[in-house]
Amino acid sequence: MAHVEPYEPRPGPGPNELRVLYREESQAKRRKEARPGLWMAVAIYVLFSATDLLLIPDVALYTITARFAVGLTALLTLEGQLRRGVATQWLDMTCAAAIIFGYIGWLWPTSLGAEREAVAYYMVFGTIFMMSANLFFTFSFKTSIITSTIILCILYVVNYFVPASLTYKLVFGTFYVSCFTFTSYVNWKLNEERYNVFLNALEAKIQHNEATERGKALLRLSRTDPLTGLENRRAIDEKLRDCWSDWQKLGIRFAAILIDVDFFKKFNDCYGHQEGDRCLIHVANALSDLVRQHNGSIGRYGGEEFIVLARLNDKDQVADLAQAICRTVEDLALTHELRRDGTSVVTVSVGAAFTRTQAGGKLEKIIHEADRALYLAKAGGRNCARLFDPTDPQSSDESENIAALLKIAVERDLVSLVYQPIQDLGSGRFDAVEALMRLKMLDGILVPPSLFIPVAERTGAILELGRWAIRTVCTDMLAHDHVRLVSVNVSPIQLKTPGFATSVAGILGETGVAGSRLAFEITEGRELEMDSDILRCISDLKLLGIRIWLDDFGTGFAGLSWLRLIDFDTVKIDRSFLHDCGTPKGMAMLQDIIALVRNRGHKILVEGVETDEQMALMREFGIDKVQGYHVGRPVPAASFQTKRPVQKRPFTVLKSA
Repeated sequence: MAHVEPYEPRPGPGPNELRVLYREESQAKRRKEARPGLWMAVAIYVLFSATDLLLIPDVALYTITARFAVGLTALLTLEGQLRRGVATQWLDMTCAAAIIFGYIGWLWPTSLGAEREAVAYYMVFGTIFMMSANLFFTFSFKTSIITSTIILCILYVVNYFVPASLTYKLVFGTFYVSCFTFTSYVNWKLNEERYNVFLNALEAKIQHNEATERGKALLRLSRTDPLTGLENRRAIDEKLRDCWSDWQKLGIRFAAILIDVDFFKKFNDCYGHQEGDRCLIHVANALSDLVRQHNGSIGRYGGEEFIVLARLNDKDQVADLAQAICRTVEDLALTHELRRDGTSVVTVSVGAAFTRTQAGGKLEKIIHEADRALYLAKAGGRNCARLFDPTDPQSSDESENIAALLKIAVERDLVSLVYQPIQDLGSGRFDAVEALMRLKMLDGILVPPSLFIPVAERTGAILELGRWAIRTVCTDMLAHDHVRLVSVNVSPIQLKTPGFATSVAGILGETGVAGSRLAFEITEGRELEMDSDILRCISDLKLLGIRIWLDDFGTGFAGLSWLRLIDFDTVKIDRSFLHDCGTPKGMAMLQDIIALVRNRGHKILVEGVETDEQMALMREFGIDKVQGYHVGRPVPAASFQTKRPVQKRPFTVLKSA
């Protein structure tokens, strides 16, 4: 698309084509002028009846009758032809015949009168009819010459019988020929000039059309994405304003659907940018065909993101279209082998929002809602569609309040940490704790981590909160030797951020804490992409002595790949596998996972130990560490005493903060 010229002018018509175009245009012009021309000629012709009364009163009645008869016949014939839509040449023949018979109908009764000299005078008026044929009517040159020649012949015939001297006849004969020659020459020049005017007008029209087409092409180019040929952001924003205006004024509902190609950066890294461009073109073409069936518009919103606007009637139609978008791209079967989520083809994540009545609604609101739905689709595993639901805590307006709250959380002491103990089953000691973040609203109501952590990751607030958490752990727990080791949850977003390892090193230096006393837990979720920046950051953190734990192992698709690439100090097996041990299948699954991790040489920590039976099972399986309510509930830092003696289970009697 980028190599296509915005406008390529077509070659002009050849001489033969020009002649055809001229004839067509001249016929249209003659057809348009035939009626007013003949009506005016008949009116003047009839008005000359006054000269009949003065010059030939004895036959004036006949000449006037002839005038009316010829004029009325010509007009009726022409009107009938126009009503029937006959060809233009027949209209020309009618007008030419009206000129000829008008002269005959005028001259013949005159020749019957007693005033013989009047006949000679009347013959001079024949030149007027020549001028009519050649100048006043826009006949073709051929038709004009034939008509003028017939009138000239009539003049010579009558001139022969007029009783006059030879000199008179020679003079007037020469006059008739001169008039014929002159009017024919003028007619020829007029036709030539008309043709030149036509050529100039045609050239001006072509230039105007080319300028118009060029302008339209440039406008299309300014509104078109050069890679995919779809509408660009500027064009789609205009359509969005139109849809929003129709929704506000006419109540015509519409949906905004955002589409993001999954793991597209990895696709580019694996196959190259040219293949990445081809991938986007294939996706764009497939989606364009699909959206066209729903009378919608699709545009490229930037990078690997597309947007669809469609006027739909209800949420079910929106959901169906969003799901169809996912299926359409997946059905393309474009190979994408570098992703590690169990899928080997290109897929898309889709977030959709539908117009709804809301106070103070603005145009940008529906795009913002679609973006939040897209975030949930990506967080939910990609290759899926999510429709914005205002009642969903993670996508509702409440999350916007939480986003605003997170901006002031550190400053207003709305965020805090609690610590859950971790027991080493081999020694029985509680020498490690996990730091868990808590957030409260201005009125003191606690916000669940499952709600505010995704919002923090989506808004980027997780970066400031993460630095605050690491600093707080170092100052409150490690600097005063309350515990030997504290694990802190770290988001993949933090690991991708340039300078994260440097900022951690700075905190360790300020607080005087050794890196070996910190452990960073990385969640094995779908957001943990196989990113070179993450691998580099983890390597830098390990150089600081920080231990790297893999959290929630078994809940995602990338765990095995990460076990192969990174030497984790500890792997935390998700609580769901322990709780499923009530069935033989669940028990076998847990044993298989433990064997897999143990074969890789990692220490194993099992979460969610809540009963004596589960604790006994962990001892039986030879698990290194355990964590759960049976070991101890999360408590604030104040519950720990400096250099407190180790007890068997000192945390089980403490209540949750």
